[in-house]
Amino acid sequence: MMEVMIQGRLLNEKHIEWIRELMDSNPDWHRTRLSQEICAVWNWVAINGQFKDMACRTMLLKLERRGYLQLPARRTAGRNNAFIGHIPIEHSTTSIECVLQDLTPLSIEVVQSTETLRLFNHLLAKYHYLGFGSTIGENMKYIVYDCDRRPLACLLFGSAAWKVAGRDQEIGWNTKTRHDRLRLITNNTRYPNKNKIQTFQNKAV
Repeated sequence: MMEVMIQGRLLNEKHIEWIRELMDSNPDWHRTRLSQEICAVWNWVAINGQFKDMACRTMLLKLERRGYLQLPARRTAGRNNAFIGHIPIEHSTTSIECVLQDLTPLSIEVVQSTETLRLFNHLLAKYHYLGFGSTIGENMKYIVYDCDRRPLACLLFGSAAWKVAGRDQEIGWNTKTRHDRLRLITNNTRYPNKNKIQTFQNKAV
């Protein structure tokens, strides 16, 4: 029987046929509704109990690209993070060159509000050498501020990559151990810092 590993899930012909039947039985379902149903039936959830919707939708896209199925047509794109990230946000752009003690106490805040998300996306797009569009899958965003509320750096953590040879060898993981413990680690996806502050990077991370 054919088996394929996608998004950390081992799929066989029965899984793929069930997805096809699910789509045939519900022709009016959009991709998000389809993904939510798959997550519910497969109990595909994160530690916080939420469906791994983006991981599931990525899996479906990969199955479609490999010719295993044909997904419903995309709906009109909404107001997502990529759109928010293109809005220029006014912020302090003065270069900071000093020792860390001159800026304390620092505060590291989780990005939650729409306003802060716009600032976060803008800072990454402007100052990170890879730029920034939007996030995929589970992630956590932080902004580091100095004592005067000037943004010093951004931290973006995302779901760990399924398979990285060097990492797995260093940790001592085999296939089963990686499957069981991957959820316990994360990737530092972005860390833009344009300032020259001694010892700041080690302190922030």
